Amino acid sequence: MTTPRATDLNYPETGASTTPGRPLPAGYNHLRHRAPIGHGRAALEAAGAAVLDWRMHRAAGVRITTDADRAAPGAAVHCAIGIGPLRAAAPCRVIWTADGPDRYGFAYGTRRGHLAVGEETFLVEMGPDKAVWFTVNAFSRPRSWYARLAGPLLPLAQRLFAHLCARALTRIATAATAGAAAGR
Repeated sequence: MTTPRATDLNYPETGASTTPGRPLPAGYNHLRHRAPIGHGRAALEAAGAAVLDWRMHRAAGVRITTDADRAAPGAAVHCAIGIGPLRAAAPCRVIWTADGPDRYGFAYGTRRGHLAVGEETFLVEMGPDKAVWFTVNAFSRPRSWYARLAGPLLPLAQRLFAHLCARALTRIATAATAGAAAGR
């Protein structure tokens, strides 16, 4: 599902990160991260809920506020990214969601005021073998002069965030699988 183009996004390629395997736009740093996070329906549903209700972001250490309890097209998202007290505002808007039965996730795009321009998709999927995978697909480039000064640190920070999200979802999926097994 996609939404009509939001007028407050600060990049023109809306939706370009939402299709796995699709080439990402030229002129941006690209990130493709895929990690196994669990196995089975309980792992998929727990991880999918954590992505859609923002728990993944919070578990990965991001301070996030939003005007929606759950990711939905059009929802405004405000993240505070950085280390310790050194944080920058990162306003985004959800542009796409997937809500089951075998894939859950969303994409958000940067809005005016963000230190970068681009888009990021977070997706949890279960394959035919019941393996559950987490994928981050993103393209971005610095917008502000101080973000450009950071050079390769921004793509490195984005990769670190993808790894932290995968670890958080692995913990959530593992707990759900253990809980489902105990309930049998």
